[in-house]
Amino acid sequence: MSVTEAPRTAAPAEAGALRKPPVRKRLVPYWLLLPGIIWLLVFFALPMIYQASTSVQTGSLEDGFQVTWHFQTYWDALQEYYPQFIRSLLYAATATVLCLLLGYPLSYLIAFKAGRWRNLVLILVIAPFFTSFLIRTLAWKTILADGGPVVGALNTLHILDVTSWLGWTDGSRVLATPMAVVCGLTYNFLPFMILPLYTSLERIDGRLHEAAGDLYATPATTFRKVTFPLSMPGVVSGTLLTFIPAAGDYVNSELLGSTDTKMVGSVIQSQFLRVLDYPTAAALSFILMAIVLIMVTVYIRRSGTEDLV
Repeated sequence: MSVTEAPRTAAPAEAGALRKPPVRKRLVPYWLLLPGIIWLLVFFALPMIYQASTSVQTGSLEDGFQVTWHFQTYWDALQEYYPQFIRSLLYAATATVLCLLLGYPLSYLIAFKAGRWRNLVLILVIAPFFTSFLIRTLAWKTILADGGPVVGALNTLHILDVTSWLGWTDGSRVLATPMAVVCGLTYNFLPFMILPLYTSLERIDGRLHEAAGDLYATPATTFRKVTFPLSMPGVVSGTLLTFIPAAGDYVNSELLGSTDTKMVGSVIQSQFLRVLDYPTAAALSFILMAIVLIMVTVYIRRSGTEDLV
C-alpha cells in the first residue's frame, strides 16, 4: 500500500466520529428548558403584555377601560410623580452603598477568617429570611422609637445633629424620616449583598495572597490589587440584587416613613388598590422598570464585569 492511500482508509472512521448525534439527543436540552420557558411565559411575559395594554387604556372602573393607545398617560405620570422616582432611586442607591460597606467586611470575614464557624455565620446571615418581611420592617419601628436606646445613643453622639442638617432626620426624631426608610431598606436587603460577595470571595485562591506577600505587598495593597478586583463579580451581583428590589419597595416607606418620604412603589400600590387608576399605575410600573433597566445596563457595562454582560 502506498503512502498516499493511507488517508483514504482512515476517512470512513473519521466520518463516523464526526457524525452528528440523533435528533432526539439534540432536542434534550430544549425539552429540559421547556418548563422554565413555560413558567416565564405564563408568569412574566403574559402579565407584562397585559400591563402594557393597560397602560394605554382610558376609561373608568364603572364604564370600563378601553385600549385607545393613550401614550400621554406615561408623560402625565412622569410629570406628576417624578419626585417619588428621584426619591426612590436616591434611597435605593444609599441603601445599596450602605449594604456594600457593611456586607463586604462580613463577607471577607466569612470567606477567609471564619474557619470552622463559617457555616454558623452563614446561617445567621440567612436566618432573617425565615421571618416575614413585614414583621422585620415593623420591628424597626420599635428599634427607632423616639424614647428608645438607639435614638438616645445617636443624640448623645450628636449624629442626629448632622443628619438633621442633611435633611435625613427631623430634630431628635428618626421615625417618619428618610433615615428610617433607608435603615429599613439596608437591613432587609443586606443578605442579598452578603451572599454574592461571599461566593465571589470564597473562590479566590489563597495562594494569590501569599504570592502578593512574597512580593512585599502590604495588606492594603493586596486588597486593592488582588482581592477587590477578583471579587468584582460579587460586588456587581450584590449591588444589582440590592438596588433593583429596593428601588421598587414600598413597605419600608409606608411603615417607617411619612407622606414626605413616599417612594414610587407606594404610589403604584396606591394607584392600583386605592385610587383604582390602573392605566396610571401600569405606566408608572413601566417607567420605573425602564429607568432601572437603563441604569443597570450602564452600570454593568462601566463596571467591566464580563461575567454579567
